[in-house]
Amino acid sequence: MRRDQGPSVAVVGGSIAGCAAALAARRAGAGAITVHERAGGALDSRGVGIALHDDRYAELAGAGYVDASMPWVQMTTRHWYVRDDAASPLGRRLWAQPFPFRTYNWGSLWRELRRRVPSDVDVRAGSPVREVAAAPDGDGVLIRAGDGPAERFDLVVGADGYRSVVRAAACGDVLPQYAGYTAWRGAFPVDRLSAPGRWPEDECAYVVFPGGHLIVYRIPAHAGAGQHANWVLYATPPPGHAPAPDSPVSLPPGTAPQPLRDRLGYIAEELLPPYWGELVRLTTAEELILQPLYDFTAERYTAPGMALTGDAATVARPHTGAGAVKALQDATALEAALTGAPDVAAALAAYDADRAPVGRTMVTLGRRLGRELVERTPDWPSMDRAALEAWWGAMDGAGAFGGRSIARDGD
Repeated sequence: MRRDQGPSVAVVGGSIAGCAAALAARRAGAGAITVHERAGGALDSRGVGIALHDDRYAELAGAGYVDASMPWVQMTTRHWYVRDDAASPLGRRLWAQPFPFRTYNWGSLWRELRRRVPSDVDVRAGSPVREVAAAPDGDGVLIRAGDGPAERFDLVVGADGYRSVVRAAACGDVLPQYAGYTAWRGAFPVDRLSAPGRWPEDECAYVVFPGGHLIVYRIPAHAGAGQHANWVLYATPPPGHAPAPDSPVSLPPGTAPQPLRDRLGYIAEELLPPYWGELVRLTTAEELILQPLYDFTAERYTAPGMALTGDAATVARPHTGAGAVKALQDATALEAALTGAPDVAAALAAYDADRAPVGRTMVTLGRRLGRELVERTPDWPSMDRAALEAWWGAMDGAGAFGGRSIARDGD
């Protein structure tokens, strides 16, 4: 799609999905591009670990959305551990799988994408968008940020996360559904561990227990040299501490209430093998993040003059290992749709046909994995390699874990 000046585009949200969407719009020939980010200043201190499947990395690097210069750690193997009478403090190893993933610090990926946003894009930090609506005369979309006047754009891209104001305008009420359990998260320098060498650098550990599991992998430090132990533990919260069923709110570092910290402490002490229990306990209150899990997907990714990307379109449970991948793939698909279509309307139709089915696939996979890894866990100690291989194959028979190929999604 090309015009003399190109269509005007507003991107609502300046995080990973928003920076990628702005880059996509510029490459597709858009004219004036404005990015509204509600937070002020840089975002690179947010988030913890991100894992990209090697194949998805290669596709995204080839498309120009990630760069080899970003610090990363190569994973090769996923080991499944369970606590029993094993002599090793790591627990008994149930299974070893190939795990071809590269791990990143969230801040590094955001910085790289932000650097790639062209200098002529108008990036407005501290600019929360309050209102999005189709223009009364049918020509474009109006948005209002803060107390400012309404501005008109040919295309508005919602990259504003699970509480997206663009999604509300495009799709009406799409309420997230509480999964029934919580993710506890943390990251800290690996050298804080008493025996960091016992855990190989290229290993992602899945530590399973009745009613949940712990995932641990290394990521580059946020700033400077070194590595962090990045972990996430899934389990049900203690009675009386479930969040509202349709109002997602994460608890930032240092704010977890004592009953939720006690629940984590019990799991670390009683259900995890000693090494992994120590790793969890070494996480300070200021490093601990609580994330009640919700999921949803918009039935459509577009409306006249509007498109949804990243978490604004779909939130799948993190078990899928593909949240950041999907946001970046959304951007590449948006770029392709805008480039190949004669006008915005045709581009949006192509984008919706491409990406909405992917959102449904990822939500379905996340729910399936959540049921088996948290809600109705098998008798882990009784399972051998063959049983685990069959169990995992039933979970991810479509091969969507880690994100599917853009080429495959477009078939």
